[in-house]
Amino acid sequence: MGEHRELVIGLFGFGVVGEGLYKVLQQTPSLKASIKKVCIKHPGKKRNAPEDLFTTDRNELLNDTSINLIVEVIDDSIAGFEIVSTALKNGKDVVSSSKKMIAENLSELLELQQKTGRSLLYESSACASIPVIRNLEEYYDNDLLHSIRAIVNGSTNFILTKIFEENLAFKDALLLAQQLGFAESDPTLDVEGYDALNKWTILLLHAYGIVAHPDHILFNGIQNIAKSDALVAKARGQQIKLVAQAKKLINGGVGAYVLPQFVNTDSPLSFVKNEYNGVVIESGFADQQFFYGKGAGSFPTASAVLSDISALRYEYRYEYKKLYHHKPHQLNDAIYLKVFVSFTDLANIPKEDFEWIEEWHAQESRKYLSGVIALQKLKQHSWWKENGTSLIVEADGIIEDIEERKLKKKSLELAGLI
Repeated sequence: MGEHRELVIGLFGFGVVGEGLYKVLQQTPSLKASIKKVCIKHPGKKRNAPEDLFTTDRNELLNDTSINLIVEVIDDSIAGFEIVSTALKNGKDVVSSSKKMIAENLSELLELQQKTGRSLLYESSACASIPVIRNLEEYYDNDLLHSIRAIVNGSTNFILTKIFEENLAFKDALLLAQQLGFAESDPTLDVEGYDALNKWTILLLHAYGIVAHPDHILFNGIQNIAKSDALVAKARGQQIKLVAQAKKLINGGVGAYVLPQFVNTDSPLSFVKNEYNGVVIESGFADQQFFYGKGAGSFPTASAVLSDISALRYEYRYEYKKLYHHKPHQLNDAIYLKVFVSFTDLANIPKEDFEWIEEWHAQESRKYLSGVIALQKLKQHSWWKENGTSLIVEADGIIEDIEERKLKKKSLELAGLI
């Protein structure tokens, strides 16, 4: 095998991840990768690096022919796409951690890689230190991949952990997450599920060859999870997690969502605490495998960026085998979810949208029901996100053959058993 090439890096962004990468590269001289220039937005800010390393002119990096790798770790998805697309067109390989930018521009980025022949790697965009993208890309044939369930957002998992283990109210748990740096001052992207959704959009591509815009996937966050919901889960011997799930369906396609979900104590996801992430992959022959690691932070994210940089020394590219070499799967919304819904006013709940309701309890401050509803019904309406309503998917919540379930239920009713 020949010697690996030397990488000259143009870095966009010097925040938590960018500075972490700078420090990590200083400790790994054997990598033969060096940062030539860093493009920043605010030049007056004090930084722990030589002043002549920085510039505010993106073209100094994008048009420098000696720079053969652009690393983009900024939080502006529009600017990020302009940087990444220009770099690819200019014949440079790219490493990015910008999950929102990648998720919203998948089709365009795939086309650019095809046209330019350059590589775009983004392991750090989903689950930070967990090498889940590379494993999905290289290891699992999509016809053998039955399902993926994952906790992909550390902020929400930290909040839920504190609600369950320290009996904190949601607002207090969120405040603690912000104080410790696990949640932003504006926590909307994390708490309302957008960050997890973007990551899941990316993972669906590498798991099943699905190229979907985030707008096409059912999702919600944990903003309406009530303390009473946690008490119900505890009484059942369960926990509540923000779970991203994808499952290959009997009738074809893949059912997918990102929603709060009850998790049984025997599930590997029940062991994922605080800011950690976890991914459970079920396949035909390997059965169930569990990936676990830190999902956020300077060095965990920088380690994933470093892994991509290391792979580029050997001209590594995603082959997108599930998309280009197999018949890619499609999203299939023709499934039903068994859900738990808690709320304050029954007038806000369209009972007619449910296939059936199995349980109903009314308390003074909070009411709840359990029932089965079509995923498409949830996509068409937003009542389950409004008025403080909390919708949580049951642990084994996906139902494919609703007619068979209806017949079984009817036979039990006729027998007087329910």
